[in-house]
Amino acid sequence: QVQLVESGGGLVQDGGSLRLACTASGRTIGSKATGWFRQAPGKEREYVAFISRTGDRTYYTDSVKGRFTISRDSAKNTVYLQMNSLKPEDTAVYYCATSDKISYGWAGASYANALDYNAWGRGTQVTVSS
Repeated sequence: QVQLVESGGGLVQDGGSLRLACTASGRTIGSKATGWFRQAPGKEREYVAFISRTGDRTYYTDSVKGRFTISRDSAKNTVYLQMNSLKPEDTAVYYCATSDKISYGWAGASYANALDYNAWGRGTQVTVSS
């Protein structure tokens, strides 16, 4: 079972940038489809971004398109989320997750559905001040 650890969160001003990292231990993250999700206080966990096993496909939720970039460095066993032009509404705990279903082409699995991910990190706090 892959174990995931997020890092890079912190406090930043409106318009600032942060780069989150998701590092795997136990097994390589390089062969896993990976997503970033976030959860703000009092709200449900929501999908943010996805990258395929090979990195040839990336998807984003509408609210972060053009501001966030997901990427992977297989040599470092790490998936990144570069976040630019941050807004106060981006404040949340950010989680990375991997999906065996999506990695192996399971019919019906959705990159935006948290239930289709089977390994999760413990999250990193991102706070954007106005």
